[in-house]
Amino acid sequence: MRPVILPVLFAIASSLRSSADEPQPFDRLTFHAEPRALSAKAATSDWPRVLGPDHDAFSPETHLLKEWPKSGPTKVWEVVRGEGYTSPAISGDRLVIFHALDGKETVECLQRETGKRFWSFDYAINYQDRYGFAAGPRASPVIADGVVVVLGVTSTVHALDLQTGKALWSHDLRADYNVPQDFFGAGSSPLILEGRVIVNVGGKAEKFDIADSNSDRKRKLATKGVSVAAFDLKTGEVKWKIEDEWGASYASPIPAKLHGKTKVLIYTGGEGDPAIGGLMCIDPTTGELHDRFPWRDEEYIQATGSSPVVIPEKNRAFISTVYPKGHPHGGVMVEYDEKFKAKEVWKSTKFAMHWMNPVYLDGHLYGIDGERENNSRLVCVNADTGKEVWTENLFWEDETLAKRFGPGSAKMGILRASLLRVDGAFLCLGELGSLLWLDLSPQGCKIKQQTQLFIAQHTWSLPAVSHGLLYVAQQSKDIDEKPTRIICYDLRGGS
Repeated sequence: MRPVILPVLFAIASSLRSSADEPQPFDRLTFHAEPRALSAKAATSDWPRVLGPDHDAFSPETHLLKEWPKSGPTKVWEVVRGEGYTSPAISGDRLVIFHALDGKETVECLQRETGKRFWSFDYAINYQDRYGFAAGPRASPVIADGVVVVLGVTSTVHALDLQTGKALWSHDLRADYNVPQDFFGAGSSPLILEGRVIVNVGGKAEKFDIADSNSDRKRKLATKGVSVAAFDLKTGEVKWKIEDEWGASYASPIPAKLHGKTKVLIYTGGEGDPAIGGLMCIDPTTGELHDRFPWRDEEYIQATGSSPVVIPEKNRAFISTVYPKGHPHGGVMVEYDEKFKAKEVWKSTKFAMHWMNPVYLDGHLYGIDGERENNSRLVCVNADTGKEVWTENLFWEDETLAKRFGPGSAKMGILRASLLRVDGAFLCLGELGSLLWLDLSPQGCKIKQQTQLFIAQHTWSLPAVSHGLLYVAQQSKDIDEKPTRIICYDLRGGS
């Protein structure tokens, strides 16, 4: 399959709205205040991908602000954004956001500290979410070697020059590989590794046909298609393909050091009845499929968004599926032998993530177990045995809600939150917009600092930290009808 080289496609289907050496203010930007100066002792880093520089929800940043006023950390800037469930990617002073605005998937490159815009690139999409959620991208942008890669909700992948926003190449994966829409469109963020863009494509060898009725649900399962593919980062040339029945999940490919060698782990599994899928171990250079470890319940409704957690010193990885019907699988820890074949170490139906990624630290895993808001809980498990060490349900009375709706109706909690390990503690972003500093250890959970950034549903994307600044995506209107936004907060602490 030959890549579509632009500017031919660029001229027909896309537009580059603005490009400048210096970033420019624009109508959706509100600038609040300049951030503090960084501490001379602060360690800083980029945030090139949804799970951070090492793909594990860790940040090496230090000297961050650990105490806030009651109103929370200071806002630096905010930009009104369109629909979607994505995190920003950051390289140098450039921050890239990906969202759907006015019927177009839009990539915008902003200045990290001011929110001013370097360039914007967009293309028309035709997508309607089957379950009524946002009609925008689910896969976050990725940056490497001066190239931005985005995978849209309709399975179109674009590579753009980070400096100019000019399109380098694109592939319509739905057309090329017969990719079905699945539950929520495409949503697995690409991985850039060794000059290759690795994508959980989820293609089918024949058209995916669904016929539903209340009394009889019939689904035609396709045969093998292109499950995973790798494209050259600079040219878009197809480097290798893996044909398999396992489709595309909403989890993202993760690099893994196993027995001293770099491999790629992908938790696959798209729409199908019965549901099929599991963990693939792949050589990133050759595309050799070393192993397929099946891990899906037979229940049809499954959209897994939690990526593998790698424990390289033990050649292990953790994955989970959260859906409780049928015979729930939950979470499983596997270990790879020297031939990169996986075997089960332990499994647990009490430690299963929906979309958040558990964080591994000092022999323990910390994560949010549970599919829905009303059954979610913060859990610590022993990573060697899978034994639950403790569990917490973090709830409190919110003053804003109490004033508006009266006492007794002001209960707030982290619910299906995200966790980010940084500067010796955990930042926790609750799905209604609460932000907490947590001290998590095998001894328990302590709230060190807490604020409510906004009150809005669907705060589902992991925040990003770079150069002492925190970037949070508000992904639905808040309680005051403020629109969806990307907000930059000042977390710089110490002089």
